[in-house]
Amino acid sequence: MEKAKNAEEYIAQQRMAIASNPDCGTSHYNLAVALLGLQKYDQAEQELQEAIECSPNLAEAYVHLGAICLRRDDLEGCLTYNRQAVKVRPGFSEGWGNIGFVEMQNGNIDEAITALKKATAFNFRFVQAFTTLANAYLMKGMIKESIATSLSALEVEPDFSIAHNNLAIAYLENKEPAKAIRHFDRALELGYEVAPEIVREIQAHRK
Repeated sequence: MEKAKNAEEYIAQQRMAIASNPDCGTSHYNLAVALLGLQKYDQAEQELQEAIECSPNLAEAYVHLGAICLRRDDLEGCLTYNRQAVKVRPGFSEGWGNIGFVEMQNGNIDEAITALKKATAFNFRFVQAFTTLANAYLMKGMIKESIATSLSALEVEPDFSIAHNNLAIAYLENKEPAKAIRHFDRALELGYEVAPEIVREIQAHRK
C-alpha cells in the first residue's frame, strides 16, 4: 500500500483495506485512530467496536474506547473499558494508569494506588502515572512515599511541572520549607498554576 499523503488519504486507504478484508481488526483500529485524529468520535467509536469484535485481545482499542467515554464524563464506561484492556493484556501500563486516574476521580484512593503502582511497574518511564500516584499518596497522608514517587517522575522528565508542584506540597507537609520553595519556584518557572493557598504558605516561609 502506498504511503498516504494526508489523513483523508490514509482513511481512504484503511476503508479500502477493510472492504477487501472486513474481519481485519487492525485495519478497523487504524481507521479509528485516524478518525480520532480528526475528532470524528462517533465514527471512531464504531470502528473501535468493530476492531474488538474482530480482534478481542486488541488492548489499545479498549483504551481508546475508554478515552471516548471520558470525553462524555462517563467514568464508569472508561473504567470498564480499561479493565477489559488489562484483562486481555495484564502488563498494559496505559490501561492501569487510566484505571488509577478514574479511581482517583471516584475517590477510591486505595484502588487508585494499587492500579498506579502496576502502571509504573510495567512502565518505569510513565511520568503521568508517577505524578498521579504521588497525588494519591498525598491524599492518604503518605508523604514520604509521595516525595519518592515525584522524584521518580523527575528522573524521567526533569521539567515536569506537576511533579515539582507535588513536591512543593509534600515538602511543606514534611516540614522541609527550603526544598518546598525550590520546587515551588521551578513549578512556576515551568508555567504551572499553583493553588493560591500553597502560594500563601510558601510566601509565609520566605519571610
